[in-house]
Formats: sequence, structure tokens, C-alpha cells
Amino acid sequence: MEIEDFESLMLKTLLTGLILFMAFIVYDLSKKSRAGKFGTFVLFGALCLGVLGFVIKGFLMSSIG
Repeated sequence: MEIEDFESLMLKTLLTGLILFMAFIVYDLSKKSRAGKFGTFVLFGALCLGVLGFVIKGFLMSSIG
């Protein structure tokens, strides 16, 4: 396995783990603050928008370069 392949695999794996950990943090935050259904939806919506922006940036950068 070449170093570039390993870096690509680890980036995808660790980034997925980070996103799942952030989802757990948001869930825990909404539980502890008793945010309710709408508050939890807003918190997860903000997290999803951030992840979506990162994914779109990745697609744009790979199509340009």
C-alpha cells in the first residue's frame, strides 16, 4: 500500500469517526439541556449543514483539481 492510499483511507476513516463523535456530543448536549424535539432538530441540522458543506467542498475541489 502506497502512502497516498493509506492517507486517503485514514482521512475517510478518522473523519467519519469524528463526525459520529460530534453527533454523539450534539445528542448528549440536547439531552442535558432538555432542548426538546425542535431544539434537537436545530442542533442536528446545524451539524448536518456543516458536514454537507465539507462534503460539497471536497467534491468541488476534486472536480477542479
